[in-house]
Amino acid sequence: MKKTAIIGSNQMQAITLKGVSKSFGGIHAVTDVDLEVDVGESRALIGPNGAGKTTLYNLITGEIPLDKGEIFLFGHDLTRQPVQKRIQLGMGRTYQMSNLFMELTVQENLFLAAWKRNSVSPSLLATLFRPWKRFTEPWGKALKVAQQVGLEEKFDVPCSELSHGEQRQLELGITLAHEPKILLLDEPMAGLSAKERSFMTQLIMSLKKDMTVVIIEHDIDVAFAIADKVSVLHQGSIIAEGSPQEIQANPLVQEIYTLSRNSNG
Repeated sequence: MKKTAIIGSNQMQAITLKGVSKSFGGIHAVTDVDLEVDVGESRALIGPNGAGKTTLYNLITGEIPLDKGEIFLFGHDLTRQPVQKRIQLGMGRTYQMSNLFMELTVQENLFLAAWKRNSVSPSLLATLFRPWKRFTEPWGKALKVAQQVGLEEKFDVPCSELSHGEQRQLELGITLAHEPKILLLDEPMAGLSAKERSFMTQLIMSLKKDMTVVIIEHDIDVAFAIADKVSVLHQGSIIAEGSPQEIQANPLVQEIYTLSRNSNG
C-alpha cells in the first residue's frame, strides 16, 4: 500500500489530501484541496456557509467518491477505499445531526458501539441467547465513555428523554467507543445552549491529548479555542492557513466573513 511522503518533517501525518476535487452537476463543491494534518494536531476547518466544508469531510470519510486527487490516512492511500477501511485505520466522525437509537438507553447505545468495536465478537445467534450484561468488556467500556462525556447519571435513560445537548454528547461518546485515532467533528456546537457549548468545548479540548482532532465549527471563538492551526475554506478552496492569531489578522479572511455576514443580513 502506498505511503505518503512527509516533506520537511519527521512527523507522521494523520491526514494528507492532494488535489482533492468534487463537483455536483457541474458545480465545483471542492476544488484542488491540499491539506496536511499532523498526528496529535488539533485543526479547525472554517468558512462561510456553502464553502464546501461538509463535502470535504464526506470525501475524507469515503461517504462520497472524489472526482480527482488522493487521500492518505496515517500514510495509507485510502483514495478508493470504503468507509469501513477508514474506520479500521482509526477514523471517527460525528455529524451535524444526531443519529441515535432513540428507543434505547444511553448505556445500550454505548454498549452497541463498544461491542461492535470488539474484533472478536460472538456470532449473532449466540448473542441472541446471551444476556447483554454478560459481555463485561463492552459494558465496562460503555460506562467509561458515559463518564467521559458526562452522561453517567443518564446511563439508564432512553435517548428520547435526553436534551438536544445530551444527545450530542452521546453521539460523541458513540464515536469515542470505537477508539478512534483521529476524530472529525462536524459542527458539534450546533443547537447547544451557552452552558452546553462550554461543556462540549472543554470535553473536546480534553480529547486533544489522546488523538488528532479536526473540527468544522461556525462559532469562530470555539474553533480558535480548540485549534492549534486553522484552515479557511472559501468556494471549495483553502484560501488561508495558520495559527488562530494569524487567521484572525488575515485581511482576506476578514473580508470573506464581512461579505458573508452582509449577504446573510
